[in-house]
Amino acid sequence: MSTIEELQNLSEREDHVEFKKAEHNYPFAGGQKTDPRDRRHCVLGYIVALANERGGRLVLGMADARPHEVVGSDFAKNETGNLEDEIYQRLHIRTHTEELFDEKQRRVLVINVPSRPVGKALRFEGVPLMRVGESLREMDDAEYFSIISEQDPDFSSRVCKGLTMDELDTEAIENMRKLIADKQKRADPTTIPLHQLLKDLLLMDDDGNLKYAALLLLGKSEAINNYLPQANVVIEYRNNQSQVRYSARQEYRLPLFTAIEKIWEYIGQPACNPLLHVNDLPRILDCPAFNKETIREALINAMIHRSLQMGSDIFIHIYPEMVEISNPGGFPYGVNLGNILTVNSSPRSRLMAEVIEKTGLIERSGQGVDIMFTNCIKEGKPLPDYSYSDDYQVDLRFYGEIPDDAFYLFVQDICHQQDLEKQMNTFDWLTLHYIWKGDVEAAYKESFPKLLEMGLIEEDSYFGYILSSNYLLYKPNVRSIAQHHRINLIQTVYHVIRRKGNASMSDFVAAFAGNLSQKQVRNLIEGLCKTHLIASHGNARATRYNWIP
Repeated sequence: MSTIEELQNLSEREDHVEFKKAEHNYPFAGGQKTDPRDRRHCVLGYIVALANERGGRLVLGMADARPHEVVGSDFAKNETGNLEDEIYQRLHIRTHTEELFDEKQRRVLVINVPSRPVGKALRFEGVPLMRVGESLREMDDAEYFSIISEQDPDFSSRVCKGLTMDELDTEAIENMRKLIADKQKRADPTTIPLHQLLKDLLLMDDDGNLKYAALLLLGKSEAINNYLPQANVVIEYRNNQSQVRYSARQEYRLPLFTAIEKIWEYIGQPACNPLLHVNDLPRILDCPAFNKETIREALINAMIHRSLQMGSDIFIHIYPEMVEISNPGGFPYGVNLGNILTVNSSPRSRLMAEVIEKTGLIERSGQGVDIMFTNCIKEGKPLPDYSYSDDYQVDLRFYGEIPDDAFYLFVQDICHQQDLEKQMNTFDWLTLHYIWKGDVEAAYKESFPKLLEMGLIEEDSYFGYILSSNYLLYKPNVRSIAQHHRINLIQTVYHVIRRKGNASMSDFVAAFAGNLSQKQVRNLIEGLCKTHLIASHGNARATRYNWIP
């Protein structure tokens, strides 16, 4: 907590603080100025510069000459919460504000600015800023390069000074040996002396020094605690997302080759991973809310991409309807939400990733994201959600719900036809997902010809593309009605309602334009209402139609 007396004695450069009078109308993001050099003298500009200095405080309402006289500021008065939100939206850093008052009730606003992420310089209007004397200038090449160089190409390949063979876990070593033997289909790895195996895997250098990758993959809990105490995985279970205190908590400080199974054993419990019931009359099918392979891939990704230079654990938050996995450190260099499926990423712990790949836990580095997306679509679930990630952490959420039984049955039928499934890649599955969602624009156009030839989608004059007519036959309430109405007509009605929510008669007329007259459309809709497939509400032109689940 800052005090006015403390602030008055601080030095701007040595104490990482910036003082501005900012009595009235101080600009937040450049104001009305047009010259870029003038625009950066604003709240966001100084926050960027302070963050690039590893954090500090921006003080509004005090003169910059020592001792810093209180003059008072009305900046963001009664709106400090909105100010923090706006700074986060623009810079993706979490600031904390304090309001102080002197004996004359003159207001001082202190904005506490955290450090920039490791290896990344923050920018204001595209420019990385630094404070030089009384001015804000573009960061020079030497300073910028020193920041970029912080991105250690592979922390896990460093020697872990002091780590000995006695500090490696026997169970983890045996698990690794078995995995390598199974992967290579030979028994040698189970008989090779440990010292030689560690050298072959580059977990030990020529001088016999063990590396951090050996600690993280094979180290005993006590050793991990001694050398990397932040390398924990913490699981917390809550009954709902609004619950503040956890219902159960478990911490794992284990080597990866034992941790993966033990963590899944916890998540896979019926209380954490309930069965979902899919209606496929006369059968009821069961599907776990969360898939073992999907969670395992996400966990391994978190372990090899986490920043070991940030003192934070991997957190897994479990709810009945969602699993959230977050690891310290933002996306690797060059990766963002838009290209996460297409860019070849480089794991922060490359040596760890290479050893894991040799054991068969992952097929190749970077493929885990493809597997996670594909598995979610095959189970008719929402896509993995990375949207809550920022520069300081990658936040990945899996939702356990199956929103549409028919789509689940549709994609499961593809999985049961091996000749079809073998032809499908991740982008083909995504295309099916987006077409089902009614978002044809997001689909991968390169997949259209293949999926058309396979009979999984159809061209449509109104929607562009829709799932094949077989999709609706997986809806139990459609099966008995389909013999009286052509399934392709029902499918068009369904997609109109799915896209519009509350569909009007004019929406249906537009969808059937060129195929049915207005009278034929009206007869079709009225007939479907009588069969209780759709329901109407409202009168005359205000009548709207909904699909009955």
